[in-house]
Amino acid sequence: MKHLFDITISSAAALLLAAIITVTASAAPKSKTINVKSPNGETELTVTVAGDIKYDLISKGETLMAGNKVAMHLADRTLGEQAVVSSSKITEVRQTVRPDFKLKFAEVENSYNLLTLTLKGGYSILWRVYDDGMAYRFVTKLPGEIEVLSEDAQFNMTGSETLVGQITRNVETACEELYSTVNSSELTSDQIWEVPFIATYPKHKVLVSEFDLEDYPALFMKPCGEKSINAYLPLNPEKVEPDGDRRQEILEYSRWIARTSGTRSFPWRYVLITQDDRALAENAMPIRLAPKSRIDISWIKRGKTTWDWLNGTPFGPGIDFVGGINLETYKYYTDFAQKNGVDYILLDEGWALDTENPYDTTPELQLPELIRYAGSKGVGVMLWLPWLTVENNIDKMFATFEEWGIKGVKIDFMNRLDQWMVNYYERVAKEAAEHHIVVLFHGAFHPSGLEYRYPNVLSYEGVRGLEFCRNCTPDNTVFQPFIRNAVGPMDFTPGMMECRQPEHYSGGRPETPAVGTKASQLAQLVAFESGIQMLADNPCRYDMYPDCRDFMCGVPVEWDDTKVLAGMLGEYYVVAKRSGNVWYIAGLNNSTARDVEIDLGFLGTGRKWAMSSFIDGPVAGRIAMDYRNKKSEVDGTQNITIHLARNGGFAAQIK
Repeated sequence: MKHLFDITISSAAALLLAAIITVTASAAPKSKTINVKSPNGETELTVTVAGDIKYDLISKGETLMAGNKVAMHLADRTLGEQAVVSSSKITEVRQTVRPDFKLKFAEVENSYNLLTLTLKGGYSILWRVYDDGMAYRFVTKLPGEIEVLSEDAQFNMTGSETLVGQITRNVETACEELYSTVNSSELTSDQIWEVPFIATYPKHKVLVSEFDLEDYPALFMKPCGEKSINAYLPLNPEKVEPDGDRRQEILEYSRWIARTSGTRSFPWRYVLITQDDRALAENAMPIRLAPKSRIDISWIKRGKTTWDWLNGTPFGPGIDFVGGINLETYKYYTDFAQKNGVDYILLDEGWALDTENPYDTTPELQLPELIRYAGSKGVGVMLWLPWLTVENNIDKMFATFEEWGIKGVKIDFMNRLDQWMVNYYERVAKEAAEHHIVVLFHGAFHPSGLEYRYPNVLSYEGVRGLEFCRNCTPDNTVFQPFIRNAVGPMDFTPGMMECRQPEHYSGGRPETPAVGTKASQLAQLVAFESGIQMLADNPCRYDMYPDCRDFMCGVPVEWDDTKVLAGMLGEYYVVAKRSGNVWYIAGLNNSTARDVEIDLGFLGTGRKWAMSSFIDGPVAGRIAMDYRNKKSEVDGTQNITIHLARNGGFAAQIK
């Protein structure tokens, strides 16, 4: 009897176990796989929902990414785990986008296939699949406010060989690190990668970045396995205390990366895919993903400005005053600007007696008289400020500046990318726009869409520019068009007239040279994109080289067309840009001299063009100041060969 009793109990247990298995299986989310191809069919996205949400990305038959997990971890739930699909829809979108301001193109084709994946629990994910890339974002419809603790934005880079980008020690950074190239199989968990970065493959290169960032921290990435990297987003500061006039020291972080509205769209995470390095620098994804302007833009003036920080003391014939932070010096800057079509003069640190007090100005400057004088010449005055000074005075400072007649501000030393600081950028842009003031952010992170919502934001630093002097080398600078400048405006502060090869470099403020050849300095004004180009040298130096001055001051900042003619990531870059009926060409080189053949077919046929070019001289590889200004006639049937000295360049105007 005991034996029979044991069998009876065991049978019951088996039946109960079978029932549990049945219930568990029926409760498990059903898996669903959705395939979306780009308009030309060459880019393919496969999204799999099987509890988790993952996707694969294929281009021209090569798997670039596989099993990329996407999720948002909230305080009370995770979006993207135990996911259940309510509906999915694929929509064809064919548009032409015309940006308000033309940093690259007057118009861009915006053709993609859109997957709208709606999931139970009040959220959806949008995927755009382009011929040359992919972008996705979360959209939530949740009540009240939510706390976001972390996010999964994995990039499992199947088959990749290297990652190229900036690696930082922590998330408090001005994004000015040198570029690093790391084997994809040798990524380490202690690395913090900034975006944008590039993954290289045998046949492809993939640029990874973000866009339409609002009320959310900016994106970093951390390796999470071999050839795998995941989102690493800064926690929001909980306790801070002032630390001088330029920053705040963070004493304690919160547990969340964002507190935000439960009903909203989150930033795009996007990849640009190409088999040709040149297309990296022609990246149009920001234009395609850009939000619309929230302000009237009719008053905004883009252009160039003088800059006094590196080379601020005028000298030479005809200068009979002692340069410094005084009225005579800045009237001199103003006269130069008016004569040469430069839109602004920028007064860097020193115009205020105390950088914490933007209302108490240096007496020798006579700022009201300078503003009046500059205004009479059609030149705007911009002022430099530490970000904390702006924060402490934001309620009245911009209104006061508008009353004074100030046209722009350069705001510096933010050096953070958390949600609070991202929102600070937005508050500054909005307040400045209400008082018709343009903004240039230094000590800043990469452009991520604010410049489209508030086009009075003309540019960002977030780059190792010429202010780094000997530590700004062409070997690093030549990466910029392919990575940093590829995602938006970049204030590199180009245009030095004193140039040195690195082994001969000496000097510093107020007589600062650049590393690289003179021709490369002229080329940077064309090659680099910015809503405001800051001329880094002193007017007296420009007047010593009138051919260089006239070329540099005449280069536009808006372009109807951009065509990268030749280039390899980290080696060299040659681009042609058109403004109206005038073309410009720029070439930048690393430390290896080379000849580059370029096709002038973009000029079309049926006419001759006059080309004025600035080339590296015969000994520019040793004496960086050696350049030639050549005049020639060209047409669209020609190929021409340009010689780029080591650390050299090429610049031309064709009209």
